Amino acid sequence: MDDRTGTTLHTGLLISTTALMAWLSGLPLLFPSLGPSAFVLALFQDSEATAPRRVIGGHAIGVAAGLLAYHLLGVTTSITAGADPGSLEALLLGASGVAATMLTAGGMLATDTRHPPACATTLIVSLGLLSSPLEGALIVATVVVLVVAHQLLLATERIGARYGERLRS
Repeated sequence: MDDRTGTTLHTGLLISTTALMAWLSGLPLLFPSLGPSAFVLALFQDSEATAPRRVIGGHAIGVAAGLLAYHLLGVTTSITAGADPGSLEALLLGASGVAATMLTAGGMLATDTRHPPACATTLIVSLGLLSSPLEGALIVATVVVLVVAHQLLLATERIGARYGERLRS
């Protein structure tokens, strides 16, 4: 199979896993930063960029940084609610996003868990889209499911390649 087709299908299968879980549970298990994570996993497959420690660790740092910034700054709104121009509420929301992104970048660099999509996760949390501790835990759990699904897909592909060669012989 062409690499482009395989990467496209792999990405779709990964996102389908979390979309199905979201649909069946009614929980927010499908969020914007999963798309780039799924694409990175599918595109680079077995590289250091897709190491579970990096993917899960990066998102976990993003969630922690987002929760910390949002709650320490006392933000009480969400980016979707809108705030009056020049208001303290809008300033706090923007400051939360900036602080969370900086904490995430620094945290990932300090722990060698660089995963760029985690910067989107931290914005999702710090801008009030999924900003409760329970929602943060759901984000990390969903990323774990995505990584496990990726590992299962890789194992299935390897088994298929191994037995496919035997059948052709």
